Amino acid sequence: MKITIQRENLLKPLQLVCGVVERKQTLPILSNILVRAGKQGLSLTATDLEIEMVTNTPFDGSSAAETTLPARKFLDICRTLPEQAQIDLTIDGERAVIRSGKSRFTLATLPASDFPNIGSFQEIAGFSIAQNTLKRLIDRTHFAMAQQDIRYYLNGLLLELSPGRVRAVATDGHRLALCDASAEVEINETLQIIVPRKGVHELTRLLEDSDRPVRIHLGSNHIRLSSPDMSFTSKLIDGRFPDYQRVVPEGGDKIVIADKETLKQALIRASILSNEKYRSVRFLFTEGKLRIFAHNPEQEEAEEEVAVDYSGEKLEIGFNVNYVVDALSAVTTPQVRLILSDANSCCLIQAADGENCKYVVMPMRL
Repeated sequence: MKITIQRENLLKPLQLVCGVVERKQTLPILSNILVRAGKQGLSLTATDLEIEMVTNTPFDGSSAAETTLPARKFLDICRTLPEQAQIDLTIDGERAVIRSGKSRFTLATLPASDFPNIGSFQEIAGFSIAQNTLKRLIDRTHFAMAQQDIRYYLNGLLLELSPGRVRAVATDGHRLALCDASAEVEINETLQIIVPRKGVHELTRLLEDSDRPVRIHLGSNHIRLSSPDMSFTSKLIDGRFPDYQRVVPEGGDKIVIADKETLKQALIRASILSNEKYRSVRFLFTEGKLRIFAHNPEQEEAEEEVAVDYSGEKLEIGFNVNYVVDALSAVTTPQVRLILSDANSCCLIQAADGENCKYVVMPMRL
């Protein structure tokens, strides 16, 4: 097996697949990537048994063959070679030899036959969507996923598919993020799947901010994204996502319009002196202004005042400042709308001129 390829043609696909490889593995083979050379080009595969990434790249080669190489070492060698360098990879028994210019490296290999397969995949539904549309859905919601929650179904992102629409929902039980997008989903009934946390983070790296389409294949236990040069497969979380519709507040009579960046920066400053454990801040809404208060056990205090468009009754309510800042960061318009009812009800945050994305934050006791 001999492969000749330009450094730049190898580096990007290698970086993509190496993102899947965990630094600490129970099985030595999982620290390697599967390298296949054939008529279709050079295929690189990495897996951690939960997710799998495959990339395809054209190359100059002599024959079809396969082996596995240490992922991190192979990546580090390619990354540190000079730009536009030509890389020659030769497999000789249990060793791989990499040559480039006057550099030569010998790596230990493991048999390709030992490399695990993520399992069979039977598609039950599929559709195509622009990469930037799917990326936007994930970027605007994934921050609200739980981390290592005992309710395992919260440690992922819900994708809800219905005719003509894709919706992403994430919640950790204290806040919720929801975003919709139009897509040519050809199914007859609503379908829900939960993508695990690591799979979601890999998708944020993988998806490009372009309108190039990507094909989504849904199976009973897996989701797969495919394009001409890559394939990404993730196992799904087996569980029932909570009824998030009940959490989204409706009929709030106190509507606040604020400049997003001004409000966000005021919250960031106030958070400096908030309680490090609870991160609570107090909002006091009065006509035309919002006052923000924070304090901590050291008796230190912060106070901010922000001009807002509000003409309702006086309202005092507490929130986790990080949750509000995260929601504001996900809004892409200059102005933001806050919809509230009373001190014991959730706050709905969304762009002032659109309702495709909604963010719900539970109040805190003052």
